[in-house]
Amino acid sequence: MKALSTGVTCVNVATVSAVLFGMAAGGLHTWIALLCLMLGLAAGAVAWFQTCEAESATAAVVSGIAGSPRRSYRCIWFWLVAACFAFFAFRSFCWLLFADGNQLKVQSPNNLGDLSLHIAYIKNFANGVGIWPENPIHVFSRLRYPAGTDIFNALLLLAGLDLTRGLIWAGLFGSLATFYALYRWGGVFTVAGFLFNGGLTGFVFFESLKLIDYQDKGVAWKSLPISMLVTQRGLLYALPVGLLLLYHWRARYFVSVPNENNNRGTKAPPTLPFWVELTLYATMPLFHLHTFLALSIVAAFFFLIGDRVMRKQLAILVGLALLPASFFVWSITDHFQARSLLAWQPGWVQTTGDFASPFLKFWLWNFGFFLPLVLALIGLCIWQARRSNNWFRAQPALAFTTPAAVIFLFACLVKTAPWEWDNIKLIIWAYLMVLPFLWSDLIARWQTPVRVAVCIALFTSGFVSLFGSLAENQTGHGIADRAELDGVGSAVRKLPVEARFAAYPTYNHPLLLNGRKVVLGYPGHLWTQGFDYAPVEKKLNALMQGAPDWREQARSLGVRYLFWGREEKANYATSRHPWELEAPLIATGGWGAIYDLEVPRLAPPAVGQ
Repeated sequence: MKALSTGVTCVNVATVSAVLFGMAAGGLHTWIALLCLMLGLAAGAVAWFQTCEAESATAAVVSGIAGSPRRSYRCIWFWLVAACFAFFAFRSFCWLLFADGNQLKVQSPNNLGDLSLHIAYIKNFANGVGIWPENPIHVFSRLRYPAGTDIFNALLLLAGLDLTRGLIWAGLFGSLATFYALYRWGGVFTVAGFLFNGGLTGFVFFESLKLIDYQDKGVAWKSLPISMLVTQRGLLYALPVGLLLLYHWRARYFVSVPNENNNRGTKAPPTLPFWVELTLYATMPLFHLHTFLALSIVAAFFFLIGDRVMRKQLAILVGLALLPASFFVWSITDHFQARSLLAWQPGWVQTTGDFASPFLKFWLWNFGFFLPLVLALIGLCIWQARRSNNWFRAQPALAFTTPAAVIFLFACLVKTAPWEWDNIKLIIWAYLMVLPFLWSDLIARWQTPVRVAVCIALFTSGFVSLFGSLAENQTGHGIADRAELDGVGSAVRKLPVEARFAAYPTYNHPLLLNGRKVVLGYPGHLWTQGFDYAPVEKKLNALMQGAPDWREQARSLGVRYLFWGREEKANYATSRHPWELEAPLIATGGWGAIYDLEVPRLAPPAVGQ
């Protein structure tokens, strides 16, 4: 785990340093980026030398059953699954963002809005705005997003690595770290479980013989690589870090190593040095809030079942993490002003929109044979614990499946975001926590034909949907006109980075893709962040339509500049655009025009003067 610990520590320290130095200096600059990256490399080097390899911590899980003679078959399955993961990663991230003639495109249609928003955040940080910045997609608020991964990409951009290459390399290295963390946490079965998750929908392939993503429409339990890892950039960091912490806690608290003087064995040495464990856990809200919540539930459960030493160690960890974690939660929630999104929502998305269906059909269609197998595993663990009269300390499977069940039930009963489907960010952790023990304590103990049949039942749908999705999107989907994007970038480069523009709200506006702030961004993004944007939208419409009080509306929205381009002409076709006569034109081109609303337009000189 040395390489994984080194890599995530490097990213963590560089990003957190950027936040702190950016606050002190009023924004990020090239020298700050270089300093933060050097600090990250130094911290990663220290982590390399202080991280211990605890091979015994996962030997039983990775191998299935100790002493199994099927090493050659395990090797074959490892390379087959690794090849599938590599194909997915290269196909998805090498074409994550690419140029096709004059068009800037993304490979996945799921990324049209998501990647555009991340580009806006990256460019916004790289432009040197104050940290924690104002929200680039909503006036009168600060950024309400765990943007740690985007801050790291902004550091790379300031250090000289262009945006596209930075996104691609972050995706590839994040995928590699995720693959390695999955394998060390639970072996080949867990890697396959992440790569090929699914229920029963993919079996439709054998009727239609069409290779498409059957989990894309109307299915809640979508392909995790396609719907989560590619689009949710925070998971490129959160998945390997969360799995590393789970691996560390399992090795430290639940696995014994042989001892010459004690047949029962002694506790394995901690995998991570305490400072690495603390920094990774305490700063997780900056990168992915749902992962922090899941890890906190696990830590709380371990505290309840632990002995005095275990409770002391966890209390110190959580106690020291409380202040920095609270600081980052305070930052990403607009100083705790973001309204609470928690609401009672039983059934996850069983009654929501296109996902709605009867109880049994919903859960079987989405999860297939997985949930019955998990129930069987829990029953087996309870039976074994009752026989041995030792419920958790000698039963790692029960110790991890219990908090996994709590996380799953919480996600299925309580809505944590305006869009109920976003609870998949919690469900993924319940799923990944169970997979290693589902294999080692249940499936691996069955005969080979039964194991093969179970794996086919579990992974066929996900396999078909994964490769169906990769096969569908061969030409990409355009998000921007490169000439328009460059023209707008040149025009706004001389304008203050903190200035806010009035423009049409859309996900791929050239102002946003250049990291500039607008009054309102894409309504879908605003809704998922919990904004009631209707009053602001009404004022923006009045301004853009050229209402008689358009100047007052502009002042009330804090607008300095008005952008009039392709989207504005199409969506405000009835506008009077009085600014053309009353406000100075400061930039124009084939992309449109920009007007300064704070400076009155000078009257033309009289004839003869």
